[in-house]
Amino acid sequence: MSVQLNHTIVAARDKETAAAFVAGILGLRVGVPFGPFLPIETSNGVTLDFMDSDADGIAPQHYAFLVSEDEFDAIFARIQQAGITYYADPGHQEAGRINHRDGGRGAYFDDPNGHNLEILTRPYGSG
Repeated sequence: MSVQLNHTIVAARDKETAAAFVAGILGLRVGVPFGPFLPIETSNGVTLDFMDSDADGIAPQHYAFLVSEDEFDAIFARIQQAGITYYADPGHQEAGRINHRDGGRGAYFDDPNGHNLEILTRPYGSG
């Protein structure tokens, strides 16, 4: 078997709120709870397993989602409709802009727990 990422745990102050936010923005579905986890499954079978954690225990992480051009349009529209600040860069210096790296499009935004989320249409280095 080849090595594949199966799941990762996403720390949250409120796993239901956090999972609903990410699922809603990405157009995914929140799954059935599994133990202390609330999963969201991506189309390649990787799950983000949201788990409650105290506010002091949440270290901001980066989660990047490779999406199609049409999915980017839909997700980006939801980001704008929700009034979420987005950036062209991971350091959040270029507010209100998207990037066009490698001939694709990309944008960064934060979830309610301070995790840095990214949507991109081309893998870096593919252009």
